Amino acid sequence: MFPGATDDGGSTDTTETADRGADFVVVGAPLDVSTTFQPGTRFGPRRIRTFAEPFDDYDRRTDQHFSELNVTDHGDVRAWDDTAEYLEYLESTLRSVVWDDAVPLLLGGEHTVTLAGVRAVEPEVVVCLDAHLDLYEGYDGNEFSHASVMRRILEVDSVEEIVLLGIRTGSEPEWERASHDDVTVVEPEDVADWSATRLEDREVYLSVDIDAADPAYAPGTGTMEPFGLEPREMRDVVRDVAPQASGFDVVEVNDRDDGQTASLAGKLLREFVFERAVADSG
Repeated sequence: MFPGATDDGGSTDTTETADRGADFVVVGAPLDVSTTFQPGTRFGPRRIRTFAEPFDDYDRRTDQHFSELNVTDHGDVRAWDDTAEYLEYLESTLRSVVWDDAVPLLLGGEHTVTLAGVRAVEPEVVVCLDAHLDLYEGYDGNEFSHASVMRRILEVDSVEEIVLLGIRTGSEPEWERASHDDVTVVEPEDVADWSATRLEDREVYLSVDIDAADPAYAPGTGTMEPFGLEPREMRDVVRDVAPQASGFDVVEVNDRDDGQTASLAGKLLREFVFERAVADSG
């Protein structure tokens, strides 16, 4: 269970979830099928929960206690090899959260799981912190590869635009696709100057691929890419976008470090919750 959350027993009963009055629901999605270099994202949800344990419940900046913000933990949606089928099942779980007027907080798992989150929330804009464009039509013939997730998200009916922050690599065909009007790319050196004000009055989903961080801060991920973002830059984006976001995920954490990557992921989730709760109370 994510520290400070309450346990909903893994129920998918929408009435039961609504009766609990959750404002945020953590859902683990340990999918680890298409990772292209170092696997291990199946351990991501567990490690994020584990390495969030030392964090203090109280947040001085917002004067809030995490344990008082009506966060429940649904537990993990067990993954299997049929990715398309798994995404449909995960989507149904997340859609139940949305129908109960709660914000889903998805813990990956590989980045492919973000597609289920976007389908459930149906945003107009997807904002993603990432090192990679993830705009392949298919990678090694797999249309549901984690390297194709943003291409699939652009096919979701509600999505008008994706905003990719921290991008520093991609294939030539991906960069060509990124040049279209429905994709905005912000390179690492420009992220600090980017503002979420352009998102006002639009439905937003926020995805954090942990490899957006420089590998010095987040080595526990499958496809590391140097020259990345500082954790504070990622934190500032999360705080900036959270008031407009109706869904959140943090993905691509694996078990190949001493916990620093999972710790950063857990901290970013908490920053999202604190900032979104402030906005909701205002």
